[in-house]
Amino acid sequence: MSEHIITVAGVAVDTRHWIGGERVAATQTFEDVSPIDGSTIGDISRGTAMEAAAAVAAAKAAFPAWAATSRAERARILHAIADGVEKRIEALAIVETIDNGALLRSHRRGVMPRVAHNFRFFADWLLSLEHEDFETRGHTNHVSWDPAGPCVLITPWNAPLMLATWKVAPALAAGDTVVLKPAEWSPLTASLLADIAAEAGLPAGVLNVVQGYGSEIGDALTSHPDVRRISFTGSVPTAKRIAESAAANLTPLSLELGGKSPLLVFADADLDLAVDLAVEQYDNAGQVCLAGTRLLVEEAVVEEFTRRFVEKASALKQGDPRDEATDIGPNIHPRQLEKIDGFVQRAVAAGARAVIGGHPGDGQYYAPTLLTGVAQDSEIVQEEVFGPVLTLQTFTDEEEAVLLANGTRFGLAATVFTGNRERAERITARLVAGTVWVNCFFVRDLQAPFGGSRLSGVGREGGTWSFDFYCDVKNTVTAPSGWRNHG
Repeated sequence: MSEHIITVAGVAVDTRHWIGGERVAATQTFEDVSPIDGSTIGDISRGTAMEAAAAVAAAKAAFPAWAATSRAERARILHAIADGVEKRIEALAIVETIDNGALLRSHRRGVMPRVAHNFRFFADWLLSLEHEDFETRGHTNHVSWDPAGPCVLITPWNAPLMLATWKVAPALAAGDTVVLKPAEWSPLTASLLADIAAEAGLPAGVLNVVQGYGSEIGDALTSHPDVRRISFTGSVPTAKRIAESAAANLTPLSLELGGKSPLLVFADADLDLAVDLAVEQYDNAGQVCLAGTRLLVEEAVVEEFTRRFVEKASALKQGDPRDEATDIGPNIHPRQLEKIDGFVQRAVAAGARAVIGGHPGDGQYYAPTLLTGVAQDSEIVQEEVFGPVLTLQTFTDEEEAVLLANGTRFGLAATVFTGNRERAERITARLVAGTVWVNCFFVRDLQAPFGGSRLSGVGREGGTWSFDFYCDVKNTVTAPSGWRNHG
């Protein structure tokens, strides 16, 4: 076996870049460590500006032929990639669990099947996408979605393959070529995706994967003049750097960033449902951008809500994510754990009270935490923690509820629990959020637009919105007469 192949739970993973249909080794590597127990998984190729440029060049060279490939053929290949994912669900699930610490049962039953669905959905949507024609004073307008060119897709560590393919699938369907830069804290399944895509018949250079630190290769990718689209999911500070880098070429951006989402519970809500879904905000150790981390509960029911919440949250089992009985796994990295605890300790020092949790456990595990006595303008309420930490505030009426809910710089999502339909309609109309759930949580349809307001992002993806982004939308206006030939 090659020195560049590592074995993860019996699965062979190539640690090199994938550029132009070939494996490319780097002169330097970085260490990939499992958050489960801190063990070293392997050494991964560490990209530089040279590999970044090579990947963009490969994507540029492959673009004309892929853009000219028929919709039916592109869709066929995307379905073949989905077939490959479905055949390797178990391998993808265990590798990603070891790499990023998310629950194995979630990867098996939800995440990896969704990865396959991403490819199938956008393959089918491509075939249903209709060009629009209309007339203006006898002239024919023909609106078409033309492939844009090479795309740089930079993806996060909290749901590595699902969020990568949420971008890769529509970009490939649109006829674009891709340079994928996965997060350095969870690099492995992107490499497996390259293998699956190649086996499915995706032409060389259409999908390229460059590993490494964003601080070292990010600018070389996002400032490259041959890049036509950039899609990024991650933190606000990194997004600002990407926007500055892309500005030199006015490269269109799609940015899906952080959240500090409110979860509102009115007195007329189904409290059992509200509590159950509030506790679900600890999913993936709180490392979910959409999580409703700010619990806003009407004063009349806050005591009962808190009692039920504490009882249910205290029963959660934290431990090895490979164990079927585990509810919460580890946080991704020691730096992330330190960041989470810093937020909590500063909040407690400022007067907050930890009703449950409030401290790290062994290894990279942080106890599920609920903080009360927090001020609206406090750091813990205003800034994204990205860990298993929720805050609890109260309100007395709808006006105060909306004021608190909208009272941050973010606007990614919101959740509302109420038994009154008219109230739900009033509240949702006033909430600043890209997605609002009413009496439910995390119900997602790929047809729907997804994105955030304020510091939570720029643009929307999903369904036709994805094609609007990954394509150059063209209008061709043709006069009704003046033709010299009639063939």
